[in-house]
Amino acid sequence: MRIMRMAIIALLAAAPLFAQSHDKDFDYLLGDWEFTADSKQYGKFSGFWSAVRVGDGGPILDEYRAVAGDGANYVTRTLRAYNGRRNQWELVSTDGASGLQNFGTGHREGDEMRIEQKFGVGTATPSIWRIRYYNIQPDRFSWAADRSADDGKTWVTNFQRIEARRIGSAHAATALTKPTKKAP
Repeated sequence: MRIMRMAIIALLAAAPLFAQSHDKDFDYLLGDWEFTADSKQYGKFSGFWSAVRVGDGGPILDEYRAVAGDGANYVTRTLRAYNGRRNQWELVSTDGASGLQNFGTGHREGDEMRIEQKFGVGTATPSIWRIRYYNIQPDRFSWAADRSADDGKTWVTNFQRIEARRIGSAHAATALTKPTKKAP
Protein backbone atom coordinates (compact mmCIF):
# COMPACT_ATOMS: atom_id res chain seq x y z
CA MET A 1 0.00 0.00 0.00
CA ARG A 2 2.82 2.38 0.86
CA ILE A 3 4.44 1.84 -2.56
CA MET A 4 1.11 2.54 -4.28
CA ARG A 5 0.69 5.79 -2.31
CA MET A 6 4.22 6.87 -3.28
CA ALA A 7 3.50 6.09 -6.93
CA ILE A 8 0.30 8.16 -6.84
CA ILE A 9 2.12 11.08 -5.20
CA ALA A 10 4.83 10.89 -7.88
CA LEU A 11 2.19 10.93 -10.64
CA LEU A 12 0.40 13.90 -9.09
CA ALA A 13 3.70 15.79 -8.80
CA ALA A 14 4.35 15.20 -12.51
CA ALA A 15 0.80 16.22 -13.50
CA PRO A 16 1.80 19.72 -14.71
CA LEU A 17 3.99 18.04 -17.35
CA PHE A 18 0.95 16.33 -18.79
CA ALA A 19 -1.66 19.02 -18.15
CA GLN A 20 -1.26 20.71 -21.50
CA SER A 21 1.31 19.95 -24.16
CA HIS A 22 2.79 22.92 -25.97
CA ASP A 23 5.05 20.98 -28.33
CA LYS A 24 2.93 22.11 -31.31
CA ASP A 25 2.95 25.83 -30.44
CA PHE A 26 5.13 26.73 -33.45
CA ASP A 27 3.30 24.51 -35.96
CA TYR A 28 1.78 27.63 -37.57
CA LEU A 29 5.32 28.53 -38.70
CA LEU A 30 5.71 25.31 -40.71
CA GLY A 31 5.82 25.98 -44.44
CA ASP A 32 7.12 28.75 -46.66
CA TRP A 33 6.63 32.48 -46.11
CA GLU A 34 7.41 35.77 -47.78
CA PHE A 35 7.76 38.82 -45.56
CA THR A 36 8.22 42.55 -45.48
CA ALA A 37 10.03 44.16 -42.57
CA ASP A 38 10.75 47.53 -41.09
CA SER A 39 13.77 47.88 -38.80
CA LYS A 40 15.05 50.86 -36.87
CA GLN A 41 18.55 49.64 -37.73
CA TYR A 42 18.20 48.45 -41.36
CA GLY A 43 15.12 50.29 -42.66
CA LYS A 44 12.66 48.49 -44.93
CA PHE A 45 13.53 45.12 -46.43
CA SER A 46 11.90 41.86 -47.47
CA GLY A 47 12.72 38.20 -47.41
CA PHE A 48 11.72 34.59 -47.13
CA TRP A 49 11.21 32.26 -44.18
CA SER A 50 10.79 28.49 -44.27
CA ALA A 51 10.27 26.07 -41.41
CA VAL A 52 10.11 22.27 -41.22
CA ARG A 53 9.63 19.75 -38.45
CA VAL A 54 12.59 17.40 -38.32
CA GLY A 55 11.45 13.78 -38.10
CA ASP A 56 8.30 12.57 -36.36
CA GLY A 57 7.40 15.01 -33.60
CA GLY A 58 10.91 16.42 -33.53
CA PRO A 59 12.16 19.99 -33.26
CA ILE A 60 11.49 22.72 -35.80
CA LEU A 61 14.27 24.00 -38.02
CA ASP A 62 13.72 27.29 -39.80
CA GLU A 63 15.67 29.43 -42.21
CA TYR A 64 15.18 33.20 -42.27
CA ARG A 65 16.59 35.00 -45.31
CA ALA A 66 16.51 38.79 -45.48
CA VAL A 67 17.06 40.15 -48.98
CA ALA A 68 18.30 43.72 -49.38
CA GLY A 69 17.42 45.92 -52.35
CA ASP A 70 20.90 45.32 -53.82
CA GLY A 71 20.37 41.54 -53.70
CA ALA A 72 22.57 40.97 -50.64
CA ASN A 73 21.35 38.23 -48.30
CA TYR A 74 21.46 37.73 -44.57
CA VAL A 75 20.64 34.16 -43.54
CA THR A 76 20.14 32.63 -40.12
CA ARG A 77 18.88 29.20 -39.17
CA THR A 78 17.15 28.47 -35.87
CA LEU A 79 16.48 25.19 -34.12
CA ARG A 80 13.39 25.33 -31.89
CA ALA A 81 12.91 22.44 -29.46
CA TYR A 82 10.20 22.08 -26.85
CA ASN A 83 11.38 21.18 -23.34
CA GLY A 84 8.42 19.56 -21.56
CA ARG A 85 10.19 19.45 -18.21
CA ARG A 86 10.64 23.22 -18.26
CA ASN A 87 7.41 23.87 -20.13
CA GLN A 88 9.15 26.17 -22.59
CA TRP A 89 10.65 26.29 -26.03
CA GLU A 90 14.43 26.53 -26.32
CA LEU A 91 16.04 28.14 -29.35
CA VAL A 92 19.52 28.40 -30.76
CA SER A 93 20.57 30.00 -34.04
CA THR A 94 23.49 29.90 -36.41
CA ASP A 95 24.78 32.85 -38.35
CA GLY A 96 27.34 32.04 -41.03
CA ALA A 97 30.50 30.55 -39.56
CA SER A 98 29.88 31.97 -36.08
CA GLY A 99 28.82 28.67 -34.53
CA LEU A 100 25.82 28.20 -32.27
CA GLN A 101 24.59 31.47 -30.83
CA ASN A 102 21.52 33.57 -30.12
CA PHE A 103 20.15 31.38 -27.34
CA GLY A 104 16.60 32.01 -26.23
CA THR A 105 13.43 30.65 -24.71
CA GLY A 106 9.81 30.91 -25.77
CA HIS A 107 6.31 30.21 -24.57
CA ARG A 108 2.68 30.69 -25.54
CA GLU A 109 0.75 33.56 -23.98
CA GLY A 110 -2.88 33.33 -25.05
CA ASP A 111 -2.95 33.55 -28.87
CA GLU A 112 0.64 34.79 -29.10
CA MET A 113 4.08 33.23 -29.03
CA ARG A 114 6.69 35.12 -27.00
CA ILE A 115 10.45 34.71 -27.21
CA GLU A 116 13.29 36.30 -25.32
CA GLN A 117 16.56 35.79 -27.16
CA LYS A 118 20.11 37.12 -26.85
CA PHE A 119 21.82 38.20 -30.06
CA GLY A 120 25.44 39.09 -30.70
CA VAL A 121 26.78 37.47 -27.54
CA GLY A 122 30.57 37.69 -27.65
CA THR A 123 30.52 40.70 -29.96
CA ALA A 124 30.95 44.40 -29.22
CA THR A 125 27.17 44.96 -29.55
CA PRO A 126 25.19 42.23 -27.75
CA SER A 127 21.46 42.75 -27.31
CA ILE A 128 18.34 41.12 -25.90
CA TRP A 129 15.24 40.88 -28.06
CA ARG A 130 11.68 40.31 -26.83
CA ILE A 131 9.90 38.89 -29.84
CA ARG A 132 6.15 38.55 -30.18
CA TYR A 133 4.35 36.51 -32.88
CA TYR A 134 0.74 37.66 -33.05
CA ASN A 135 -2.26 37.92 -35.37
CA ILE A 136 -1.45 34.31 -36.29
CA GLN A 137 -3.68 33.05 -39.11
CA PRO A 138 -3.29 30.09 -41.50
CA ASP A 139 -2.07 32.42 -44.26
CA ARG A 140 -0.25 35.18 -42.32
CA PHE A 141 1.27 36.33 -39.05
CA SER A 142 2.75 39.47 -37.56
CA TRP A 143 6.02 39.70 -35.65
CA ALA A 144 7.40 42.51 -33.50
CA ALA A 145 10.58 42.79 -31.47
CA ASP A 146 11.63 45.17 -28.72
CA ARG A 147 15.41 45.44 -28.26
CA SER A 148 17.68 46.25 -25.33
CA ALA A 149 21.35 47.03 -25.89
CA ASP A 150 22.07 47.57 -22.17
CA ASP A 151 21.20 44.16 -20.68
CA GLY A 152 17.50 44.96 -20.19
CA LYS A 153 17.81 48.35 -18.48
CA THR A 154 16.11 50.22 -21.35
CA TRP A 155 14.13 49.00 -24.36
CA VAL A 156 13.48 50.27 -27.88
CA THR A 157 9.91 49.23 -28.61
CA ASN A 158 9.07 47.93 -32.07
CA PHE A 159 12.75 47.88 -32.98
CA GLN A 160 11.80 45.58 -35.84
CA ARG A 161 8.45 44.52 -37.30
CA ILE A 162 7.59 41.80 -39.80
CA GLU A 163 4.44 41.01 -41.76
CA ALA A 164 4.56 37.49 -43.22
CA ARG A 165 2.25 35.81 -45.71
CA ARG A 166 2.21 32.13 -46.62
CA ILE A 167 3.54 31.13 -50.04
CA GLY A 168 3.91 27.37 -49.44
CA SER A 169 2.17 24.75 -47.35
CA ALA A 170 3.58 23.02 -44.29
CA HIS A 171 5.97 20.17 -44.96
CA ALA A 172 8.35 18.10 -42.86
CA ALA A 173 11.97 17.11 -43.27
CA THR A 174 12.37 13.39 -43.52
CA ALA A 175 14.26 11.47 -40.90
CA LEU A 176 17.99 11.58 -41.52
CA THR A 177 18.40 7.93 -40.63
CA LYS A 178 16.29 5.00 -41.75
CA PRO A 179 15.50 2.20 -39.32
CA THR A 180 16.51 -1.17 -40.65
CA LYS A 181 15.98 -4.65 -39.40
CA LYS A 182 18.99 -6.25 -37.84
CA ALA A 183 20.40 -9.16 -39.80
CA PRO A 184 19.80 -12.55 -38.10
